[in-house]
Formats: sequence, structure tokens, C-alpha cells
Amino acid sequence: MEKLKQRWGLTSNFQLTIILVVFAITGSTAAYVSKPILSFLGIERGVMHPVPYWILYIIIIMPMYKVLLVTIGTIFGQHTFFWNFVKKMLRSMRLGFLLPKEKEPTDKSE
Repeated sequence: MEKLKQRWGLTSNFQLTIILVVFAITGSTAAYVSKPILSFLGIERGVMHPVPYWILYIIIIMPMYKVLLVTIGTIFGQHTFFWNFVKKMLRSMRLGFLLPKEKEPTDKSE
């Protein structure tokens, strides 16, 4: 637990607990919500070959997971942590171009 707190820059066990709860809720919710979306799109598990089904499932669940993570994190009062987490995740997946441009710090020493 201490390693996670240090890695994520957390100050309390309560904050760590909240963050772990948000991850659990988000994962379950994304998996639950993606099935009706796939069904709506006509992508059914019993109708399709398993390989394309799971590829489409993952493609649909990934962006939904990120949106849900920030939304649920905000509800639990951890918006900044989860927004930074999602930005880091997108950059590691080479999808940083989807993020808004960050303002460059101004140099006031001149």
C-alpha cells in the first residue's frame, strides 16, 4: 500500500481506498455497459466468431472506461487524480494527440 501511495503521490490511506474503489466500480461498470452497446450495434457473442467479437468488445470498452474513470472519480472527489491518470494512459498508448494542448509556462525572469 505504501508503494502505491508513494507512486501516485497520495497522502492518506483513505484517499488510496477511495481510488481503489473507483477503479473497481469503473471496471465493472464499463464491462456491464458495453454489452448492451454491442448488442445495439448488432454485435452478439453467439452470432459472431469469438475473435472479432472480443476485438470489438475491447475497442468499445477502452474509451468508455476512460470516460467512466474520470466521471466516477469526480463523483468521489478525485477528479484531478483520475484526469492525470487518464492523460498518462493516453500518452502511453500514443494517443496523446487526443488531449487538449497544455499551456506552456511563462518565464517571468525576463
